[in-house]
Amino acid sequence: MFTIGQIQEAHSKVKSGSDFPRYIQDLKKMGVVYYHTFVGDGHSDYFGADDFKTSSPGKYSALPIADTIQNDQFKADLKAHQQGQTDYLTFCSDCAKSGVDSWTVRMDEMTCTYYSKSGIEMLVEQVPG
Repeated sequence: MFTIGQIQEAHSKVKSGSDFPRYIQDLKKMGVVYYHTFVGDGHSDYFGADDFKTSSPGKYSALPIADTIQNDQFKADLKAHQQGQTDYLTFCSDCAKSGVDSWTVRMDEMTCTYYSKSGIEMLVEQVPG
């Protein structure tokens, strides 16, 4: 299976949202089936075949997640991030301010789904090839 070290190595190549599709391809090659990232501290749970699971440590100090969903602002911040205009920490901070609590990336569907604190799906996106 894969290790957090291998995942961190792949993630180290990501400088902005524009690098995300390649990162997903790298994880897929490692055997990651899906992962769930928590905006609050940036930790992720990674899942593989046969119920394999490993978790990364938090990446930054706790961010308070807004109770009110700001979907339009979130979509604007996401677009800016995908165009390489913001780094990962800025994107996570923007997510928290817009009420994004977490996201799940599914390798089989090549989707990224963003969730509010109450579990509402805020956006489902196709991950480019």
